[in-house]
Amino acid sequence: MRDTPEQAELRRAVRALLDRHEGHAAWRPLTGRIGAAALAVPERQGGLGCGVEEQAVVTEELGRALSPVPYLGSAVLAVTALTEAGAAVPPGLTDGTHVAALAWAEEAGWEPDTLTTRATPGGARAGDPKADGTGWCLSGVKEYVLVGDRVPEFVYVFARTPDGRLGFFGADGPGVEVVAVPALDRTRPLARVVLDRAPARLLHADGERVLARVRDVGAVEIAAECAGAAGRALELTVRYAKDRVQFGRPIGSFQAVKHRLADLHALVEGARSLVWAAARADGTAAFPRLAAAAKSACAEAYRTVAAETVQLHGGIGITWEHPAHDHLKRAHATAVLLGSPEAHRARLARLLGLNAA
Repeated sequence: MRDTPEQAELRRAVRALLDRHEGHAAWRPLTGRIGAAALAVPERQGGLGCGVEEQAVVTEELGRALSPVPYLGSAVLAVTALTEAGAAVPPGLTDGTHVAALAWAEEAGWEPDTLTTRATPGGARAGDPKADGTGWCLSGVKEYVLVGDRVPEFVYVFARTPDGRLGFFGADGPGVEVVAVPALDRTRPLARVVLDRAPARLLHADGERVLARVRDVGAVEIAAECAGAAGRALELTVRYAKDRVQFGRPIGSFQAVKHRLADLHALVEGARSLVWAAARADGTAAFPRLAAAAKSACAEAYRTVAAETVQLHGGIGITWEHPAHDHLKRAHATAVLLGSPEAHRARLARLLGLNAA
């Protein structure tokens, strides 16, 4: 599926910027010059009012570059949650000067019914201005929180209220600790958020609804990232197959290698097609189903491509100097974000009314 002219121009701009600015250095020009952090922010709040498709262009290019910038956690997940909740998006998130973290998953996983972080009415700490009973306090531990290379200025949390319902909160002040944790993928900083009677504001009482939207949009954007990264890994492998000579011939001329590369090409193109089918279905009844399908299929396609990238590069593919190992780690780590491929297939089966077993 082809980009619109506007999407093609956005893609060219993001790719050119990422070619010039590596790693974390890309965040300020990405948000300042291109306005990437403002894409999904409503126009009435100073954003660009774009949708899932435009975000997918950016995430696909960020995946291609294995970029560590906090776009997915801040500009996609957090902004989507705020928009769905009808809450104001802080200006600092819109212009990229601040970043946000969305604290969702816990040790038990990503499913809403496993979340146990507690929200208690009333202030929590002596001297806190919310101690008059009008605020909330949160207690619990959130895992696998996507962060950038700095502590986020805003933390948003899904927590369970005393009546058992899931609420969506903004946590601030004392009692919120963001702890960096070691990650398999060195290009994706992760953190643990520890909430110890942290003062909070209730942003939406129906957290289940907010979370459902975040999950669908997040699934499509991660799928786009996987498709972009898989495409780049395949480009590197094809280039190597043309340059590497064995027995007096480039290894890409051997039929067995050709077949493997052709299979990878089919996987990448299939993944991209599914991403764009899902992104363009936003606002329709098919969106949740296609989002689940895209996350499952694209994550598995990327894992396959990344593994073959290492194999077809031979010895150089396992060295620190070559990005093949970064693709392999990113592929395996990304596969479990927002739920494993198996979990999304089970969710798809439920949405289709099929027996997940």
